[in-house]
Amino acid sequence: MQVTETLNEGLKREYAITVTAAELDAKVEEKLKEAQPTIEMKGFRKGKVPMALLRKQFGQRLLGESMQEAIDGALTSHLEETGDRPAAQPQMKMTNEDWKEGDDVNVEVSYEKLPEIEEVDFSKIKLERMVVKADDEAVKEALDNLAESPQAVTYEPKKTQAKDGDQVVMDFVGKIDGEAFEGGSAEDYPLVLGSNSFIPGFEDGLLKVKAGQEKDVEVTFPEDYQAENLAGKTAVFTCTIKEVKGPKKPKIDDELATKFGAEDLDALKAQITDRLEAEYTGASRAVAKRALLDALDKKVKFDLPQSLVDAEAGQIAHQLWHEENPDVQGHDHEKIEPTKEHIKLAERRVKLGLLLADIGQKADVKVTDQEMTQAIMNQARQYPGQERQFFEFVQQNAQFRQQLQAPLFEDKVVDHIFEQASVKEKEVSKDDLQKAVEKLEEE
Repeated sequence: MQVTETLNEGLKREYAITVTAAELDAKVEEKLKEAQPTIEMKGFRKGKVPMALLRKQFGQRLLGESMQEAIDGALTSHLEETGDRPAAQPQMKMTNEDWKEGDDVNVEVSYEKLPEIEEVDFSKIKLERMVVKADDEAVKEALDNLAESPQAVTYEPKKTQAKDGDQVVMDFVGKIDGEAFEGGSAEDYPLVLGSNSFIPGFEDGLLKVKAGQEKDVEVTFPEDYQAENLAGKTAVFTCTIKEVKGPKKPKIDDELATKFGAEDLDALKAQITDRLEAEYTGASRAVAKRALLDALDKKVKFDLPQSLVDAEAGQIAHQLWHEENPDVQGHDHEKIEPTKEHIKLAERRVKLGLLLADIGQKADVKVTDQEMTQAIMNQARQYPGQERQFFEFVQQNAQFRQQLQAPLFEDKVVDHIFEQASVKEKEVSKDDLQKAVEKLEEE
């Protein structure tokens, strides 16, 4: 077997691999001898089938297997010798297309190798981490928001007309073409106007009603309504208003705290403080992470595999095109050509992705089974009632598991760098942190 280099340009590599006919024949013979003791054939005892007959019966299939194994083995040996790590699956092409049994096999192999990345002295990277404390004003604002939430607000009867935010207690009967329909009636039903919990237009039809009033409200069910027998149809709801109640904001006291699972108001304030500071810490980390990635992008230089850049730029262009054209659900549209901006962003993503992967590998950063399990459980919570199906999907889908693992690995590598970088903490206001986060979202 012979491997000859035909291209060595930047990260691009091409090789001509020749597997001789004699080598292939020897491999086929080896496979037949290995299988011979187990083969039974009419007229022969087990293990006594002549080699010539076995070759006639199985030779062609084994020749194909031997050819593939020989080429794969040659490539594997070559990669082990050179230390090359292909950026993507190597491309293989048989160059003697008129090949027939008895000929040598000539194959052209091409790939882009991953670049060599120099060690980075993280101690020379200077970063600033914003620190925000949950002050009394922030805690008070959070308490006010809790007090105005549906879980805390109570309602008390009022004599004036119903307005947005009020609660209307009523009996109603819904009819289509004069006939009442299943699920269209209720008694003593409390509805908060503006909650958008009913069919569009229904709550608007109850604005300005008063207790004791009867009113017909005409609405049209949406075309995509879940009950197909009602979808797109017009209904009239006869509503008998029993009470109109106005919202009453509760006092911020121990009683309110118990509604949210705290022992008393002080305990609730402590919980809010912890939650706010956790949110601030998360936002601050995002800002510091971006600053770190920017610093690494400027500091480290190496060649990028063009195939990875092209694939990433194409994906970015395709995703942004769909965001700009949300009505197009499929992918049978014209080809989306990446712009210079797409290519520039792709180069940054590929560069940082390769760099973080290299740093993580050298530092032996691992995502533990426990961390993966926690990530899967967090995702499963987004599908209430379907957790089992989700776990089965994850178990069967290696690509999805990789998508869950990638951000976990990246964050652990970033933490590894933070530990060695020069990070100075700076106490700032909540507004300053918010502006920094908004700036991230604009970029």
